[in-house]
Amino acid sequence: MREPSTPEAVGAEAAASPIELSRALEDAIAENREQPNDRQRAYEAAAQLPDDQTANYAFARAALAGRLAENRGLGAGKLVTEAERWARLTLERDPTYDGGAATRMLGTLYVMAPGRLVEHGDAEDGLSMLERLVAERPEDPRNHLRLAEALVFLGDTDQAKAPLCRALDGRAALRGDEQRLLASLVKDVGGEAELRCASGT
Repeated sequence: MREPSTPEAVGAEAAASPIELSRALEDAIAENREQPNDRQRAYEAAAQLPDDQTANYAFARAALAGRLAENRGLGAGKLVTEAERWARLTLERDPTYDGGAATRMLGTLYVMAPGRLVEHGDAEDGLSMLERLVAERPEDPRNHLRLAEALVFLGDTDQAKAPLCRALDGRAALRGDEQRLLASLVKDVGGEAELRCASGT
């Protein structure tokens, strides 16, 4: 099986698709081998490729804009708006895209992005989206992780404990960056001892 390309290598391929660029970048982030300009390079390469009207295309554009926005901090305004637009378009093209990946992204964005940067939702909407996704797909630890992240961000650490326990149960299925996020959230609520997770929660 071919090794995943780095964003730099994929960006150099004329036939590379935005979803290939996005997946390569996600692999680099998950494995802690991301280089300083990878997000910018992947974002720019994807922007040069025409929209083929697929959910894959829209999701990749949303993910790449979102990843670049994470690095931009206060200067991420247009990128956040762009991520929202492409994520919503992903859901229009395929409401169940990749097991709820676009819903998970959009819900997280609505909770955590400044309200002035998003047009179609707020923290309450985002939390509802994540709660609904957990109810519909409780077997996916990523859904519990993102719900816990949203609750911790909103200051509701008590309510975050149950989804954190569920995410801990499934942590072996999480990518490296997701496991690091999980560890950080657990620390935010006082550690695993404070969670008192029952086995099989």
